[in-house]
Amino acid sequence: MPVHDQGLPPVDVLLCGAPFDGGTLFRPGARFGPRAVREASALARGYSQALGVDVFAELTVADGGDVGGSPHDLERVLDAIAARSAAIAETGAICGFVGGDQTVTLGALRGLKRAKHKSVGLLHIDSHINASPTADDGRDLHHGSVIRHAAREGLIRADATMQLGVRGPYSTADDLAFALGRGFEVVSTDDVRWDLHAVVSQVRRLAEKGPLYVSVDVSVLDPAYAPGTGFPVPGGLSTWELQQILRALVGAEIAGFDVVEIAPAYDPSGITGIVGVTILQELLAALADTRRSIRPAKSSRSTSTSRRGKRVSP
Repeated sequence: MPVHDQGLPPVDVLLCGAPFDGGTLFRPGARFGPRAVREASALARGYSQALGVDVFAELTVADGGDVGGSPHDLERVLDAIAARSAAIAETGAICGFVGGDQTVTLGALRGLKRAKHKSVGLLHIDSHINASPTADDGRDLHHGSVIRHAAREGLIRADATMQLGVRGPYSTADDLAFALGRGFEVVSTDDVRWDLHAVVSQVRRLAEKGPLYVSVDVSVLDPAYAPGTGFPVPGGLSTWELQQILRALVGAEIAGFDVVEIAPAYDPSGITGIVGVTILQELLAALADTRRSIRPAKSSRSTSTSRRGKRVSP
């Protein structure tokens, strides 16, 4: 169900592609991520066995098309993403973006701040902190500096920000200084691997702190599970571990979410696109289970196909 000029469709969740990788510093190609996820969505299913919930019995989900913009004009694209994010938030719906590189997250957070007039918590699942300084080519804003900009613009709450799955090697011993100095909760890949149950509990506590934006960079996974990404880092999470973490978001007030850094050209097998769909399925299932617990009457309403989403794609 595309977004029409006269307004947004009446949905609970609108998935939007953000085919942009102008913030990339290393391997480009994430602009083709939304296309890869749409193609892989043929494998999507609506019922979560883990949570025991039928996503589309609880949520109306639609494909909102792609956010337009020049792939060479970072600020203009971020403005377009922010405008889409704000417009959807103002309707009371939740927007999920499929990127695109991590700069997509900054646009989405700017839009939420514009619509809600307050900052939100952040669960940033990534192998990198993304608080880097100005790049060697002189760019201050790029996919490696998004969290630094989001914090300085007041888009995220320092007391409700968790960066999960980060791992070295780092450029210097100070690479984590910005996050730790701001009071962010930093959870390393080693923390997850040594005690997944403790990390799941940490995520649940984060979810109790109020509205939360969730950003998943597929580089958090070991390249064996998601080779199609712009900055692969060996030694990452397994897909199963990521699923357990996302399932801990049941009960969270998710204000928006994204899945970024899928660069299909580096993955001839197409597995990274399938991983993108899996991440969306887990996020939607967590939202559906939360909705079921607070609005149990919804599943007993009419199941007319004119009001129910059928696709899990951006």
